[in-house]
Amino acid sequence: MPARQADRQDSSVMVDNLTACQTGGPPEPAKNLKGKDLLSLAEFTPAEIKYILDLAAELKQRQKKGKPQTSVLAGKTLGMIFQKASTRTRVSFEVAMYHLGGYALYLNANDLQLGRGETIADTARVLSRYLDGLVVRTYAQEDLEELALYADIPVINGLSDLYHPCQVLADLQTIQEYKGNLVGLKLAYVGDGNNVCHSLLITAAKLGLLLFIATPEEYPPAEKIIALARHIARQTGSHIEILNSPAKAVVNADVIITDVWTSMGQEAEQKQRRKAFAPYQVNTELVKHAKPDFIFLHCLPAHRGEEVTADIIDGPHAAVWDEAENRLHIQKAILSLIM
Repeated sequence: MPARQADRQDSSVMVDNLTACQTGGPPEPAKNLKGKDLLSLAEFTPAEIKYILDLAAELKQRQKKGKPQTSVLAGKTLGMIFQKASTRTRVSFEVAMYHLGGYALYLNANDLQLGRGETIADTARVLSRYLDGLVVRTYAQEDLEELALYADIPVINGLSDLYHPCQVLADLQTIQEYKGNLVGLKLAYVGDGNNVCHSLLITAAKLGLLLFIATPEEYPPAEKIIALARHIARQTGSHIEILNSPAKAVVNADVIITDVWTSMGQEAEQKQRRKAFAPYQVNTELVKHAKPDFIFLHCLPAHRGEEVTADIIDGPHAAVWDEAENRLHIQKAILSLIM
């Protein structure tokens, strides 16, 4: 696949390119994303990931300047299947479709026959006849992959137990905004080896970034994800370290990222998790090891006093509100390219 140059194009050119993609014209790699599933970022090339980030940035600038949004998805409908509650994922995808001229249809999993009276495969076949794309927020990555296997329309991972790709793309867009680029930056993730951590591992490896992860021994990233990330890193020059010391992880960090200690579905483990993660709180003492101009990211919702103290998330280093906003612009870029 021809690699796209890293230089950003004028927003009007990039938006025009969206229309070209729909008609089968250039450019690369945008054309190659049409109809593609987004189950994780492992299936995306570095050039494709960078293109998504660049387009999201351009679409954001158009919105900030009051320029008309592209109507590239006029007449198209996005189905959104949610087994887990959501604020940012649901709202950002619904608004994104509106900005792109399309329509978003919210489908509560409890209202469907998904996996109960009807097989996942049959649900995928039926919804493919009604919709132009699907966003799925689910507990099991396996269910998402089965839906994608039998669907004739692109399927997007809105969150699963294994990955949270849209969130990490928004993180990277935010980092680029604050730091100018991603080259040479050190990212430190402190907390649970969860879906956000997994997506960071894969994406950092793809883009050749420096990523240091600190988790308790009891809650590391999945071995298969670490192995995959290290395999990719050997090809891209990325540097990945898995540690148990948060202080070591954040030394000279440009970016510190964390997440909640107890995710949805893990409520029964809350007491033991609080005990295990207590030394992993992002607080004033921990961030002293980072660079003076570090930025702090959190996918939200945040629990002040647990994974992060209020003075950090509400302080001058926090970029979490721009990060949350960028979910909208990343969703617009993803939808416009694959639908």
